Amino acid sequence: MGNRAVVAMEVDGIPREHSPAIYLHWNGGRDSVEAFLESARRLDVRTDEQYSMARLVQIIGNYIGGTLSVGLGTVSTTDADNGDNGLYWISSDLRITDREYTRGPEQNNHNLEGMVADILEANPQFNDKN
Repeated sequence: MGNRAVVAMEVDGIPREHSPAIYLHWNGGRDSVEAFLESARRLDVRTDEQYSMARLVQIIGNYIGGTLSVGLGTVSTTDADNGDNGLYWISSDLRITDREYTRGPEQNNHNLEGMVADILEANPQFNDKN
């Protein structure tokens, strides 16, 4: 049981199955994923393949908290065909470019601006842009 999704980034020269991927056990609906991506853009996360994915993991982990519910791997090592929200493909500029394994309507339970405000509040360390 969960609201699972995998968020993966296509990287030039790497087969899709070896692309870096974030596993979300909760907050895997499109409304949450869009809020995570928008928050990262507002926090001026660098838009290259290494930094954008690493900082996105940090932003999500800070928001969700705890020690469970967020994982990191490759598409082949995560549960992309998870029965919930499937797989989101994103670009290094943190935008959804493609979807796989979707089975139902897009989740739209969270207000984007409200969730972004909550995510930004959970990530105050980004005010120090080191």
